[in-house]
Amino acid sequence: MVKMANTGFASRSVLLGALLALAPVTLSVSLLPFLETAPALAQSPVDEATTIRVYDQVSPAVVAINTRDGGGSGSIVDPSGLILTNAHVVGTERVVTVRLSDGRSFQGDVVGYGQDRLDLAAVRLRGNPTGLPTVTLAPPNSVRVGQSAFAIGSPFGLQGTLTVGIVSRIDRDRNVIQTDAAINPGNSGGPLLNSAGQVIGVNTSIFTTGEGGGSVGIGFAIPTDAVQTFLAAVRAGTATASAPADRTSREPAPIALGATVQGQLNDTSNVLPDGSFYNPYRFDGQAGQTVTIAMSSQDVDPYLILLAADRDDFSVQDDDSGGDLSARISVQLPYTGSYIILANSYGQGESGRYQLQLSQAGGGRGGSTPTAPSGAILRQQGNLGPGDRTLQDESYYQEFSFQGRAGQTVRLRLESPDFDTYLILLDEGRNRLAENDDANPNNTNSEMVVRLPRDGTYSVLVNSFQAGGQGRFLLTVE
Repeated sequence: MVKMANTGFASRSVLLGALLALAPVTLSVSLLPFLETAPALAQSPVDEATTIRVYDQVSPAVVAINTRDGGGSGSIVDPSGLILTNAHVVGTERVVTVRLSDGRSFQGDVVGYGQDRLDLAAVRLRGNPTGLPTVTLAPPNSVRVGQSAFAIGSPFGLQGTLTVGIVSRIDRDRNVIQTDAAINPGNSGGPLLNSAGQVIGVNTSIFTTGEGGGSVGIGFAIPTDAVQTFLAAVRAGTATASAPADRTSREPAPIALGATVQGQLNDTSNVLPDGSFYNPYRFDGQAGQTVTIAMSSQDVDPYLILLAADRDDFSVQDDDSGGDLSARISVQLPYTGSYIILANSYGQGESGRYQLQLSQAGGGRGGSTPTAPSGAILRQQGNLGPGDRTLQDESYYQEFSFQGRAGQTVRLRLESPDFDTYLILLDEGRNRLAENDDANPNNTNSEMVVRLPRDGTYSVLVNSFQAGGQGRFLLTVE
């Protein structure tokens, strides 16, 4: 799910490790609970003729939208002048200015917003303009990881800009498409396209690590199944005409090692496009330090995310590893510096009290959560399955990282009672250092001992041997 909370670009510093809504003046800060950069898998480059054809076909129907506070992009979806964009692009404005690709400008009335905080809005042009080009929506659920992706919009106000990439990941649980096509502030509300020139999603946010708000190759789009449902409501006159409430932008609260925090998710928390609440926390850690974060609640289904505040290559997430519905992360920190914890709920609109614990080299107080094995560099429990990324053979995988030293010998073990495991170790250059299927003929667990060639960050892929393999797993690196 994409994490978002609105804020003015000029009025405050952008939180490091944040997702930024893609408006050219007023930016929205969004935090990322499922950030996963895809490994370097083989792919075919898009040929030049296809790129030119997609741009020539679609760009006439892509518009720039301007408000008093900022703006973004949009797509003409109906020859009568109906335009699809993001709710955060139009904000609370009732009338916006729309500039077509041919240079004409029109006033447009905001005629509908997505329900349940869905980041979509519709604008209808005034003046009954004729001869308007339109986009075509791709069929729902037709997007595949690895396919080409094209983004057209107005990044930094530069109308009609095209960028090209692939679909990096599909999060079906949270209904978000991830792409590495470069999208930047101003692309919000513009189309993400397939090679047939069909809209596969509406660009809504990016991951960035600095105050400039530029893309680092991780963008997100709302897929067409949600878009089609929204447009049907607009055309039927049943879409809500009320602008969504302003999203809060709570700054990360400090939390110390050994501390236990009693918190609450409610309307004063930061709000995400999927409608879930989160509260951010911040702590300082040392490279090689093992920390455990535990979140429990009787009121909500906890969801935890850990990010490195000034890096885009580290993130860990968890839903239920703490037992029952509790969330738990135990990990060796790869860098010295600030880290951000997101105390989040898995479901939309869940509110209530929670307890958050941050401890070093083990679980929570009184043994309420399981502790990492002695000497473990990394210990991660989780569930592999639908919503995770896939390799070329369509097998699911999740990725975790740890910091290693040249000459260090590490033992990696992947266990699961539910699927045939496969374990892959990558270096910083995404080269495969080692891989293993079965530790011995008597089970389907994977294990390998590797002598690391250099200092740096190493990535471990938790994978299933067969396509469709899914279930619980335990990964240990020691």
